[in-house]
Amino acid sequence: MLDYFAALVAEDEGLPLTEAALSLAQDAYPDLDMQGTLAEIDALVDRLKKRLAKDAGLAQKLPLLNRFFFRELGFAGNQNDFYDPDNSHLNVVLRKRRGIPISLAVLYLEMAQQLQLPAGGVSFPGHFMLRVTLPAGEVMLDPMSGESLSEAQLMDRLDPYLSRRGEPIGGALRALLQPATAREILARMLRNLKSIYLQTERWQRLLAVQQRLAILLPQDIEERRDRGLAFARLDYLRPAIEDLQAYLGECPAAEDATVIESQLVDLRRRVQQASEGPR
Repeated sequence: MLDYFAALVAEDEGLPLTEAALSLAQDAYPDLDMQGTLAEIDALVDRLKKRLAKDAGLAQKLPLLNRFFFRELGFAGNQNDFYDPDNSHLNVVLRKRRGIPISLAVLYLEMAQQLQLPAGGVSFPGHFMLRVTLPAGEVMLDPMSGESLSEAQLMDRLDPYLSRRGEPIGGALRALLQPATAREILARMLRNLKSIYLQTERWQRLLAVQQRLAILLPQDIEERRDRGLAFARLDYLRPAIEDLQAYLGECPAAEDATVIESQLVDLRRRVQQASEGPR
């Protein structure tokens, strides 16, 4: 599964976002029918395409897609259990029609792309957004409901995050509304799962997420550190040592260097004890 994921995310150009996002569910659903699930999405889009006039413009496609996605199919936020890992598993989101903003956005973006509707995801703090480009201008949508958001509404949502840091809202808003790359979207999905598994102490699932993050973001040494810590939690001593040594080698003056070095000493001691056997 990791080799498959690595092949999907090897290059930024042409990275298949929906397929890569769906593959994250393989850790929880190893028998997931990837191609069958992708075909389900295609079938939904085919239903919608049959309703489109051949000369339909972007201004006609957007409301049609919104009605289809949010009203007819009933996609919406999972308000009952926002922290359920299945909210990030597209196969379950597709079946239950419930998810979190970013998983709903991935499905919406796939449908928009197949309709040749220019849409992108926006990594807004605390709540992933959709951005659709029309001849009349940009439209910002909440992927939980399809609500169109004004600049004033966006600034209100942003204010709690920036007021803590003393940053001006206007400039920050423009920067935040830039479309997220497929790699950034996948990283955010994985970090959502990472947070859930850390809080619930599901270490094997956490390690699976960290494996993917290390593949997706090979230059992010902190993700490799966190993979090492996940290895250590599960007593995979040698790979834990390798990752943590690599982290200290690249970041010898890191704030947590002393803590990581102490953990390395303990891991090396345990490896030595295992090699010596019972006395």
